[in-house]
Amino acid sequence: MKPSQTVAQAIARALQRHGVEVIFGQSLPSAVILAAEAIGIRQIAYRQENMGGAMADGYARVSGRVSVVAAQNGPAATLLVPPLAEALKASIPIVAVVQEVERHQVDKNAFQELDHNALFASCAKWTRRLPGADRVDDYVDAAFVAAASGRPGPAVLLLPADLLREPATAPAVARKASYGVFPLDRTRPAQADIEVVAGMIAGASNPVVMAGGGALSRDAPAALARLQDVAALPVFTTNMGKGAVDEHHPLSCGVLGALVGPTSLGRHSRTLLAQSDLILQVGTRNNQNGTDSWRLIPPSARVVQIDLDPQEIGRNYEAMRLVGEAAETLDALVDALGKQDLTKRIMARSGLEARIADAWRRFDAARTPLVQHDTSPIRPERVMAELQTLLTPDTIVVADASYSSMWIVGQLRGLAPGMRFLTPRGLAGLGWGLPLAIGAKVAQPTAPVVALVGDGGFAHAWAELETMVRMGIPITVIVLNNGVLGYQRDAETVKFGAFTTACHFAVVDHAAIARACGCGGIRVETPAEILPSLREALRGDRPTLIEVVTDPGAHPAISLYDGTLDKPAPAEAELV
Repeated sequence: MKPSQTVAQAIARALQRHGVEVIFGQSLPSAVILAAEAIGIRQIAYRQENMGGAMADGYARVSGRVSVVAAQNGPAATLLVPPLAEALKASIPIVAVVQEVERHQVDKNAFQELDHNALFASCAKWTRRLPGADRVDDYVDAAFVAAASGRPGPAVLLLPADLLREPATAPAVARKASYGVFPLDRTRPAQADIEVVAGMIAGASNPVVMAGGGALSRDAPAALARLQDVAALPVFTTNMGKGAVDEHHPLSCGVLGALVGPTSLGRHSRTLLAQSDLILQVGTRNNQNGTDSWRLIPPSARVVQIDLDPQEIGRNYEAMRLVGEAAETLDALVDALGKQDLTKRIMARSGLEARIADAWRRFDAARTPLVQHDTSPIRPERVMAELQTLLTPDTIVVADASYSSMWIVGQLRGLAPGMRFLTPRGLAGLGWGLPLAIGAKVAQPTAPVVALVGDGGFAHAWAELETMVRMGIPITVIVLNNGVLGYQRDAETVKFGAFTTACHFAVVDHAAIARACGCGGIRVETPAEILPSLREALRGDRPTLIEVVTDPGAHPAISLYDGTLDKPAPAEAELV
């Protein structure tokens, strides 16, 4: 490090050492952004910090690298709380660099001064203030290690504005390590525990896998695919685990969770989980959404849980503990199964494949009237069916929270292990679909990226249409415009028999808003227009918004509506 470098320049160099190529920022802390841009680190300039944090989240999920978001002190910092909270819950590594007031102004009611340590206490793994010009590498490295090690999550580095302008102190020994990928440490359980679990799988009558978001971590989809084949294991995924396996594989059971209503796949596949005697869980928190309010796991089943976070294992179900990184642990299991007698698993395979194929057939039959619905307003299932025909294994599909996520995970079918379907299911905040998609596209510029958002959630993120145009980020955005907050209305109706006045919106021309920002803007009002519009958008080289006028009465087939809004047909029978 040259003595003439400022602290800001030293920070930029340290970020570059960790492989940082992009900072999601808005020119603050200015000294750091200027220094970063001077050495080739690109700034993706968001319009609002909430959205910038979600962009960083999407970038990390797709790139497999620790992302960086930057913000000013005070009100800007407060807007990072929601996306960092999502990242904490979803185990996504983000380093946030946040400017602080100058050191001599602390506790004097300086402009936009705030206790940032208290602010980030609930939504970050690690929050520290850079103490001096001699500790730059120490603290930048510590932030990346905190974000990428163990269970990944956000780390916050606070930077006093005056310190950034000071000359940096050259370290006695220059650091060379790079901590920009995650999981940082390739840990695995003890071999004895691996061998015990391999024996349990070989001897079980009805073993199944539940794969969560951790099954999409580095190299994990390929490892899970090997385990699925070697041990003939049916694989369910949670919402966040969508894409971990090829859903056309004969042993793939799709997403389960709360999607168990009359027109869902889970309606017919869930008995495989209900009849299981061994459940191998990979990187899932056993949260409410993934277990349909903790009703899906049969009490008689033995649970084995693979997770990087020791405290997540056994949180809601007593489990055999396999503390380790998903890929390493799954690879070790595959090796250990090679020493087991797998006759029982081999003999069961054809019957399992037949049951799973029948579940998919029943699902397709139940939703056929919806995907072929040919009048207006348009059913979302029809939109998903048309989109499915244009997907490739490289396509990245992103959804907003609420119904948008459910349409994606419940209606689309993954084409390869590791295909990415991004849903903000950590905290499930509305408005994060579009910025997640922006971050994903920045991470994989050559991949087609499609964002599905509802009109309610999209209103949180309209301003970022301009960001896409200004920064040259071509994404296809599908807005399902039904004029209502669908989940809010439907859930209130089921629970209270009425819904509040906030559920209905005034008429908005979203396509016109897109065109006003410089995006392509297409309005779709009939089913025949869906496929040509999607093709046009995906073939284009600029951001395009497709506004689809959809049926306000449409809702995903979740358990809350089973027997209430959804009445099963008298002849309906589950897979047995």
